[in-house]
Amino acid sequence: MTRFRPCIDLHAGSVKQIVGGTLSTNSAALKTNFTSEHPSAYFAELYRKNNLTGGHVIMLGPGNDAAALESLAAWSGGLQVGGGIKDSNAREWIDAGAERVIITSFLFPFGTFSLERLQSVLKSLDGDSSKLVIDLSCRRVDDGWRVAMDKWQTITDFEINKDNINMLEPYCSEFLIHAADAEGLQAGIDEKLVSYLADICTIPVTYAGGGRNIQDLELVERLSGGKVDLTIGSALDIFGGKGVTFDECCEWNKTREQRAP
Repeated sequence: MTRFRPCIDLHAGSVKQIVGGTLSTNSAALKTNFTSEHPSAYFAELYRKNNLTGGHVIMLGPGNDAAALESLAAWSGGLQVGGGIKDSNAREWIDAGAERVIITSFLFPFGTFSLERLQSVLKSLDGDSSKLVIDLSCRRVDDGWRVAMDKWQTITDFEINKDNINMLEPYCSEFLIHAADAEGLQAGIDEKLVSYLADICTIPVTYAGGGRNIQDLELVERLSGGKVDLTIGSALDIFGGKGVTFDECCEWNKTREQRAP
């Protein structure tokens, strides 16, 4: 069953919704859809009260550690955390209350995938793959997708394909995949990517990018046969959006749980 997955995106210590493709070292190019007056812990507590599991806290650049820690304190063991995670600090974030750590850029030194680095992260977690999520956020390239790192600005040589997915699955418990070209635009999901992920992945997958409304949850469920979950950010009313309410998303999850065998 396809579930709504919540998020807390952190930028410069605040909860924000950002057009993903504009993230860079050039602050003048940044396009922000929403900056919350509430601290990160407010959203963590909201998710906890509504039992919205599998949510991710993403630190977009430096200056977000304190806000991330606040969210983990508000719901210890209930949130995943990513952004700057590596072998030297992965265990620290688990000890701080993260259910799982999410890793991307560390795995791609100079834009090339490093199995050695992935193994070192897993070793720091005592070999427990249930504590690790691999972020394969990507951009469209020709007729496919390649992983994008460094705030989605650097396109690596790592393709999203069945062979690569099969190679990674033993090392992690799920994948988080932002369609960076659609992130924050509220212009609809990448339907081909969602369908492809459902075909090639055998572990849980959360897709983010372009989600606008309940109809997009229905679309992801249909395209993936219920195998892919959806994160909705900028379109959500708690993030200043007008496409869908938080209560509607909570109700969606409740109805899916009731249908589960």
